[in-house]
Amino acid sequence: MFDLNSILHPASGLAIPATLAIALVLGMLHGLTPDEHTWPITFSYSVGSYSSKGGMKAGFMFSGGFTIQRTILAALGFTGLAAVYETYDLEGYIYVLVGVGMLLAGYYLLKGTDVHVPFDRLLGGREHHTSKAERVPIHESEDRTKPVPLKMATVHGFIAGWGVGAYASIIVFILAPQMPNVYYAALVGTSFGVGTTLMQIIIGSAFANIMRVKKLSLEQIKYVGRSAAARTLYLGGIAFAAIGLLIVAFPMIDSLAISTGNPIPNLSSVGVASVLVLATVGIIGLGNLYLGYREITSSGAKKP
Repeated sequence: MFDLNSILHPASGLAIPATLAIALVLGMLHGLTPDEHTWPITFSYSVGSYSSKGGMKAGFMFSGGFTIQRTILAALGFTGLAAVYETYDLEGYIYVLVGVGMLLAGYYLLKGTDVHVPFDRLLGGREHHTSKAERVPIHESEDRTKPVPLKMATVHGFIAGWGVGAYASIIVFILAPQMPNVYYAALVGTSFGVGTTLMQIIIGSAFANIMRVKKLSLEQIKYVGRSAAARTLYLGGIAFAAIGLLIVAFPMIDSLAISTGNPIPNLSSVGVASVLVLATVGIIGLGNLYLGYREITSSGAKKP
């Protein structure tokens, strides 16, 4: 059996089954721990699905695109082409791409709705409010928030996967190059993606059920989930793009971190990645769930 140290610091000359097993476990750790490439996007799409099944599907759809990308990246690691990551810091550019994708998705979901978000005028929008919602429970007014298209989660997963953190470095620069050929190397990325998928399905289900503890009706949960998902994608996208641009302009920002003493990546330090997870999931995501809940209860719609 492997211990944590041998998984995080794999030896050379491992057998193929052992290498793939380590990649799988690394993927599970990656999906379970708060990672800026997974949690913010899975959260956004999961809460918009407002059900266990929908949340699991959101985690699966996101991880599908992510797994495809990691399969390609591991193959590139075997060929040596992934060495570009050792020469150039691409993380800021990946953040920008992910942010723009989230922003556009959120704007698409919010366009023409009565859900208010800040900064909408910057994109040529209008203030989102309705006099109708002032007279009736807000979820009973015409809800024009579009259903969250989970296929977009797959696209986001593929884009986000190009970011290379501690886990990706292990599979790309240590495990993949020691495989006998490029096909087995690609399987390293696939195994890693499968491990991430397993955990993201569980986490997606948990995210999707956050509002069920408030004992709201299905329609109320649907309204709160959809509006929170749209807002989180919209505002989270702005946060990702802004931090990405800062890293592009000042690359040293990406290396700033405070060690926690925990050996597990994503828990070992508090840095830019941690700030993104906290801002997108903790502040923007949970904050908008709370705002949606307040909208429901203040309109008198909550059932006794």
